[in-house]
Amino acid sequence: MQIIYFIRSFLFATGQISSMLLFSVLGQLTRPFSVKTRYQFMHYWAKFCIWWLRVTCGVKYKIHGLDKVDPSKPSLILARHESAWETLAFQKIFPRQAYVLKRELLSIPFFGWGMKLLNPIAIDRSAGRKALNQMLKEGVERLHGEDWVVVFPEGTRMPTNELGKINVGGSMLALKAKVPVYIVTHNAGKYWSKNSFIKKPGTIEVFIREPIESDELEQLSVAELNQKIEQWFQKSLPDIKPDDKVSSSR
Repeated sequence: MQIIYFIRSFLFATGQISSMLLFSVLGQLTRPFSVKTRYQFMHYWAKFCIWWLRVTCGVKYKIHGLDKVDPSKPSLILARHESAWETLAFQKIFPRQAYVLKRELLSIPFFGWGMKLLNPIAIDRSAGRKALNQMLKEGVERLHGEDWVVVFPEGTRMPTNELGKINVGGSMLALKAKVPVYIVTHNAGKYWSKNSFIKKPGTIEVFIREPIESDELEQLSVAELNQKIEQWFQKSLPDIKPDDKVSSSR
């Protein structure tokens, strides 16, 4: 069985890398155009990867709570981080978004070239308070424009059954921007774990909490919002089975 997983994962990696090279090079032709145009082109790579992952490795996904999402309002996504999967799949699930990510990722040949076209919020994590202030400033600007913003409150990828420390940056941005907040969890690490070449077949479960609207945010502190994030994340440790109706599957 392991050899089959390896072969299928190898096929996926071949398609992922070759398509990344193609999109990152052709994407440079979109530089003179708007962020909207660049994103519209580049996000097809993410959509291709999710499709190719299903074809080669048998990794599917179900979304619970998609009916709660209002795509007409720029919103903040505070999400569980377990895998590279969610950075691709969210581009298909949610409207145009900017990721908060480590600045050094943009220095990676080809991959970084493509990421720059998506206009991320790239921070230097070693800069401490300066990095936090940059994230808050740019995050508010994007959210008050047309972009959604994705923040991983745990700061790094975590094993499926392990909860990391919930950092304050995401909640601070939520209270400052006062836009709808969606807390999202999933178990992608069960099938595509951190730094793992092998992808295992199965169905990733994605759970979207009903939005926390601006009037409710007015009543919350950073600590209280962090508690809500932690409570929602904990539902997926180890098995998350809320009663939400499955509103979409792929």
